[in-house]
Amino acid sequence: MSGFNLIFMVFPIFFLLIFAIIAITLIKGLAGWRKNNDQPVLNVNASVVSKRENYRRAARNQNNHPLHTGHTSYFVTFQFDSTDRLELQVDGEDYGMIVEGDEGVLVFQGTRFHSFDRFSDL
Repeated sequence: MSGFNLIFMVFPIFFLLIFAIIAITLIKGLAGWRKNNDQPVLNVNASVVSKRENYRRAARNQNNHPLHTGHTSYFVTFQFDSTDRLELQVDGEDYGMIVEGDEGVLVFQGTRFHSFDRFSDL
């Protein structure tokens, strides 16, 4: 068997594998989105326990030039009066406004962050 024939046999397998990975990723994303939509929107007293960032580096080509820029994801861990904790992904603007130790009302739906309204210090 020549190398040329081997390429024509292996290429469809790689194509199907990549297609399957993309399909599974889409199905998981849609399932998570639907699961969140089926959950009630909750308003709960909570305090901010911690914050963290997850930065993914930019991919680079063979000449070490960036193909695209990096991406930062922001997460905040909230603790409820029951001492249960929940980490939610938030956008950068909300992340910047929330401070560790803040107490207030957390509004969320499943794993989807809606808002956090700090108690005033009056």
